[in-house]
Amino acid sequence: MRVLLINPRFRLPIDTRTSPHLGLAYLGAVSERRGDEVRVFDADVEDQPLDEFVREYRPHVVGITANTPQVKQAWRHAAQIKAVHDVPIVIGGPHPSVVSENLDFESAQNPNVDIVVRGEGEETWIEICERIEDFMRDQEDYSTKALMDPAKGVWDDVLGITYKTSDGELHRNLDRPAIADLDSLPWPAYHLFKMERYTNLQPATDAVDGSKSFSILTSRGCPYRCTFCSQSIMPIKWRSRTAENVLEEWRHLVVDLGAEEIGVLDDSANIRKKRLHELADLLIANNLNHVPWIFVNGIRANLADYELMSKLKQAGLRRTAFGVETGNPEILRSIDKNIDLDTIRRAFKVCKEVGLETIGFFIIGLPGETRETMQDTINFAIELDPFIANFSMMTPYPGTKVYEQVKRHGRLLIQDWEDYVFFEQKARYEMGEMTAELVEEMYRRAYRQFYLRPSPVIRRIKTKDFWLNLPRNLRIAARTFIPKAEKTGLRKKIEAEALS
Repeated sequence: MRVLLINPRFRLPIDTRTSPHLGLAYLGAVSERRGDEVRVFDADVEDQPLDEFVREYRPHVVGITANTPQVKQAWRHAAQIKAVHDVPIVIGGPHPSVVSENLDFESAQNPNVDIVVRGEGEETWIEICERIEDFMRDQEDYSTKALMDPAKGVWDDVLGITYKTSDGELHRNLDRPAIADLDSLPWPAYHLFKMERYTNLQPATDAVDGSKSFSILTSRGCPYRCTFCSQSIMPIKWRSRTAENVLEEWRHLVVDLGAEEIGVLDDSANIRKKRLHELADLLIANNLNHVPWIFVNGIRANLADYELMSKLKQAGLRRTAFGVETGNPEILRSIDKNIDLDTIRRAFKVCKEVGLETIGFFIIGLPGETRETMQDTINFAIELDPFIANFSMMTPYPGTKVYEQVKRHGRLLIQDWEDYVFFEQKARYEMGEMTAELVEEMYRRAYRQFYLRPSPVIRRIKTKDFWLNLPRNLRIAARTFIPKAEKTGLRKKIEAEALS
């Protein structure tokens, strides 16, 4: 069966990283293991128009991933496809998984979407493909309308999906349990991507050929439920791969694919410290520690002790991130982070002692903030002095506790799902005395006060990668430090490209 997987166009009005979509890489791998012919169409890097590609390839099923700012583009792609080829279209990803806001129904109601996959997709995707293949085998006149005929009951018992039958009725089946044995999954199918067209993991910092930069996932889920985190819509149960299983994929990336950097994309990689000790020992013993690697999304500061971080440094770890979020103790307690400022201080201190670079993620404009609490965050960032301080304005994603807070007590300034990406240096909501103007002012102040100090400037200009990335770094600096109007023409341009 011919399978097409699509990552919708996802252009930001700032320089950002573009790397292969790990979720689609996993779906492609399980489809190939099933025996399907698979193509990935990443609209960010493709030259050929989507409708032309579909007309030539004529897939039997199409899967489209969508986070919140991508979902409207996913619908546009679905319309393009249906205009040239009758094929069942499946949408999945974080946005349509938010059942609490009926966002699965939102996509399923779209006239060009047939099925929505909620949560983890691999097992559901394979069952969908099997049902379609069985249906095609038994039907002389195959059509999507016939496939979705409620009388045939093809989808009645498939877990984890929401779908629209051909009579227009919406159906939401029971959830599918999270995948228990992650070792059972195949390695992501990077050969399906045009690797030479991607940047590396952190292009504003490192100068690495994108075709030699790879991601790896060693665990899934997060037992914590921070009020602001969009991951809170995914399975709460934390599950991990064995160290031995991770090692074999790591060896594949380094030896077979020539990786020059590896990014660990786990949300909470260090929940079980013993497992990371085992992985580090294996990387050292198998001489795979010469390739630098990064904890891209961060690890828990309360589980980052000297012994572990020292071992990981020996195993090749170059840089780790920590979600600090705020420097105010009351705000920190209010977001259910389950950590305190002293613990965060110790984690940064330990990393510096063992020679690791650090990234601090900070949020400006959390619910309940004032000018003083936001200044506390800026001051705390300066005190911690990470190699990179990443400040962001609070974005209330659907499905999070903050989203509910803002709907009840504040005012969303987002009128469209694409506003989650198209605002540039713009606050997303107001609540109480916290105005958009104040949040935007403090956001810009955070970058100025942190980076326009002698030590960060000297630290960065002493690195070779800074000069290799100089044009990009200058563009980012200009956009960060100098306020500018939203690029209102960007959305129209992308809409035009999608329909061209």
